[in-house]
Amino acid sequence: MKTTIKNILVVMVLVISYTTNSQSKHTAPDTTKLNLGKIMPYQITVTYNKTSHLIFPAAIRYVDLGSEYLVAAKAEDAENVLRVKAAVRDFEEETNFSVITEDGHFYNFNVLYNPCPTNMNYNLLEMQKRMNRANTHDVLFEELGKNTPSVVENLMGRIYKKDRSLTKYLEAKSFGIQFQLKGIYIHDNKFYFHTVLRNFTDVPFQIDFVTFKVVDKKVAKRTVIQERMLTPLRIYKPLDEIRANTTERNIFLLNQFTIADDKLLLIGFYEKGGSRHQILKIKNSDLVRAKLIKKMK
Repeated sequence: MKTTIKNILVVMVLVISYTTNSQSKHTAPDTTKLNLGKIMPYQITVTYNKTSHLIFPAAIRYVDLGSEYLVAAKAEDAENVLRVKAAVRDFEEETNFSVITEDGHFYNFNVLYNPCPTNMNYNLLEMQKRMNRANTHDVLFEELGKNTPSVVENLMGRIYKKDRSLTKYLEAKSFGIQFQLKGIYIHDNKFYFHTVLRNFTDVPFQIDFVTFKVVDKKVAKRTVIQERMLTPLRIYKPLDEIRANTTERNIFLLNQFTIADDKLLLIGFYEKGGSRHQILKIKNSDLVRAKLIKKMK
């Protein structure tokens, strides 16, 4: 009887040992994978009576605070500056917050309270350089599909750098201003419109806004209902002004679309405080001749 009980105990020990080893074999690699993908946070301190400012390399798109200990908001008229301060005095627990910028980068921060912080302002680009830490934590935005903002930015840069003229007849000129569409490119269901504005006068051309809209070819029948506005998803360079006797190029990203034969795409550059507006007419036959970007050399 004693021998039987002893044998049962030995078997139970072996089973428990095997189960423990088996579980550790399965959990250890998973833990390792998580650690390899971990995003190391930046460490900052905040206080109650003063505001900390964080300057990001791109405009801020999203902010999430880890607790009610913090308050944060974008600075007025500065899309890439975040204001952060303590909402309560002397909180003892560490908290955090996360930021996503328009260039698709993700940042996270661990925050502690300090009544007298040694540093109140942070430049994220300089922090990355000082820490020898590149920010490669890209996120996907719904409007850009399966491409990250950095991929889209790279494609725009390729078009801008190569500066090819795919079309020669798509242009408008009046009042000493010339507007030309140098090419239409396509990649992953997105159109890239390469534009150029030339100012042949001594009077700067200040840009108020740019429109993309689909209208009827017959102007007499055009109504507000028959106009369809298209909103660019990305613009490669800031829209400002074309200085006297200079040329400026830009890239506009839009969702892929086509238009009927009785429709036109109108691209308009409108002058701020002036009337030298430039409007270009694009047909559906121009759109379907868009060049695939991956074939560019």
